[in-house]
Amino acid sequence: MQLNEIKKIINKNKELFEALEEYDRTKELPFDRKRIDITLSVRTIKKLRELKKKTGKPISRIIEEKFNLNIFS
Repeated sequence: MQLNEIKKIINKNKELFEALEEYDRTKELPFDRKRIDITLSVRTIKKLRELKKKTGKPISRIIEEKFNLNIFS
């Protein structure tokens, strides 16, 4: 295999290679999911439940999407 072909494969699958690098460092894949305990106000919980009913998405997914939008935009 030539160097150019290897570079094309790496560029095409960049996210996968980054995930594997992350696994080498932390022994966790970045797209794995973990359960955690958090404390939220009653008002926040009510809002999350309303969003869950409107969107049909689990609360954890709603939180994850909002978090990712705010961090990376």
